[in-house]
Amino acid sequence: MIDIAPNGSGLPGIEQLRVIVGAVMTVGLILAVLALIIAAVAWGYGANSSNPHLASRGKLGVLVACSAAVICGASVTLVNFFWGVGQSV
Repeated sequence: MIDIAPNGSGLPGIEQLRVIVGAVMTVGLILAVLALIIAAVAWGYGANSSNPHLASRGKLGVLVACSAAVICGASVTLVNFFWGVGQSV
């Protein structure tokens, strides 16, 4: 039987890679907030100016920004969950 587990110190630069991934997640969340603000403004402007196309684009932008934030925030948990599922196979 083979028993292999992830090795967090097996390669040089692993800790720096963790720092880089954390920074990229932070940038992703900041960009999701910025996109949410821009899409909400477009939605509001489209709704108040009787422009249904702009309002629907704003709604879609809000949904996409919220989805991106959920994916960025839950990425570590999702990977850990599927890692556990893979280990139980």
